[in-house]
Amino acid sequence: MIGRAEALAELEHRVGHAFADRDLLDQALTHASVGERYPAAGHNERLEFLGDRVLNLVIAEELVRRMPKADEGELSRIFHQLVNYQACAVVARAAGVPDALRLGGGASKAGMRESERVLGDACEALIAALYLDAGLDAARGFILRLWADLLSEPDAAQNPKTQLQEWALAQGRPLPEYRVLQQTGSAHDPRFVVEVAVHGYPPVSAEARSKREAEKLAAEQLLRSQKGTL
Repeated sequence: MIGRAEALAELEHRVGHAFADRDLLDQALTHASVGERYPAAGHNERLEFLGDRVLNLVIAEELVRRMPKADEGELSRIFHQLVNYQACAVVARAAGVPDALRLGGGASKAGMRESERVLGDACEALIAALYLDAGLDAARGFILRLWADLLSEPDAAQNPKTQLQEWALAQGRPLPEYRVLQQTGSAHDPRFVVEVAVHGYPPVSAEARSKREAEKLAAEQLLRSQKGTL
C-alpha cells in the first residue's frame, strides 16, 4: 500500500478539491478503531452523521430534477439504491479512500480497510468534510460526479463497469478509460464500437447499439479475460 500522505494527495486529486483544513480531511478518514492513539484528529463518526444528511439532500434534489414525472414511491425506490452503504463503498473506492484510511492495528489486520460498511461510512464523512471546508456546492459537485454512473443506472453496483473499476483500483491501476473507436449506422439504428483500457493490460473493444451498452460489454469482456487474476 502507498504511504498515507501520498494516498491523501491522490484522494484530493480524485475528489477535485484541496482542503484548506487538513485536520478536517484527516478526521474524515480516521476510523473509531484508532481509539486514543490520535486524539488531535478524532474519528469520523460525527462527520458521517452530517455527510449522510448532505448526501441525502443532494441525491433527492437530483432525482426530483431528473425524474419530473416519477411519483414518491418510484423516487424513494431509486433513492434508497443510491444512498446505501454499498453505493457509498463503490464511490469510496473510486475516490481512493481505502489507502487513505487510518485504522487501528487490529482493524487493519481484520480486513476492515476493504469493508463496505467502513468504506461507506468514510465516504459519508468525506462528504461532510467537503461541505464544511468548501460549502454545499463543493459537496454537490463531488457527489454528482462520483455518483454519475449510479445515477444513470441505479443498479450500477452490479454493472460490469463498476466491477471493472473496483478491480482496476484493487490492482493499483488508474480508473479504466473508455473511447469510441467507431460509430456507424443511421440515427435510428446506430452502432458503436467502444474500447476500454486499464493500464498494464491489453485493451478490449465491443460493439452495441448504444455507447453505454458497448462500454458495459467491453468492461465485461475485459473482466472475463482477466478472470484468472480476480
